[in-house]
Amino acid sequence: MHLENIDILLVFIGLVAGIVGTLIGAGGGFILMPVLILLWPDKNREIITSVSLAVVFVNAFSGTAVYLKMKRVDIRSGIIFAIATIPGAIIGAHTTQFVPKQVFDPVFGCLMLIVSVFLFFRSKRIGSLEMRSEKGIKRHIVESDGTEHNFHFRMWKGIIASLFIGYISSFFGIGGGIIHVPVLVGILNFPVHIATATSHFTLAVSALAGTIEHIIDGTLDTVVWQTVFISIGVFAGAKIGARLSKKVKGSFIIKGAAIAIGIVGVRIIFLNIIKI
Repeated sequence: MHLENIDILLVFIGLVAGIVGTLIGAGGGFILMPVLILLWPDKNREIITSVSLAVVFVNAFSGTAVYLKMKRVDIRSGIIFAIATIPGAIIGAHTTQFVPKQVFDPVFGCLMLIVSVFLFFRSKRIGSLEMRSEKGIKRHIVESDGTEHNFHFRMWKGIIASLFIGYISSFFGIGGGIIHVPVLVGILNFPVHIATATSHFTLAVSALAGTIEHIIDGTLDTVVWQTVFISIGVFAGAKIGARLSKKVKGSFIIKGAAIAIGIVGVRIIFLNIIKI
């Protein structure tokens, strides 16, 4: 099969989504969804969501591999959070076509905008401090470069959040990292770089669960090659994004996550208004 212009474009879109998504631990779906809607205005919303979710899995898997080498992933917490996302991801994949979005979308979109504004203006404080609590589970993580992190958190809060995040990730096809990173940092006291890496690890499992459901119900059958081309770009971009994270300050990552959340919020509200 020869690459056509549209195929090259899909690879490039995947590359950008992979770099940005991995850098802020968001999976890149918030970039893919609006772009794919513009590229494929006639395609069913469920198909576009399934493509985005499958690509988010490739992004998260690729980025996680690099983060594991950096020893930034809190593996024990990540496994528990990942298991918690699976029920939500499966439900999200099954309810894409049944849940009335005309009510849910604008409310969720407004919530995303509020969170976005809060994080954007608090990014310097959140990103520069390694918040600690004397209560909850203790973690001591040493990165491959010798950087040490000590923090405490309440596991039950992470499990509840992960269940909800798994649903959102699968339902909207955007990847739950845009919510998970702020939750890990702002509520569970994770250091920013550990949060982005652990979020990516968790997202890989959540996106895989949702993608398997879409494969089983046949949603991806007509867009296999398009998914492959985007995934090629994302796979490479994720590795670049993970390595760039070594040179990016925590405050910038939080600000990037805030912008990502704002984009998602605006997109959800806009799509509801024009009734796509």
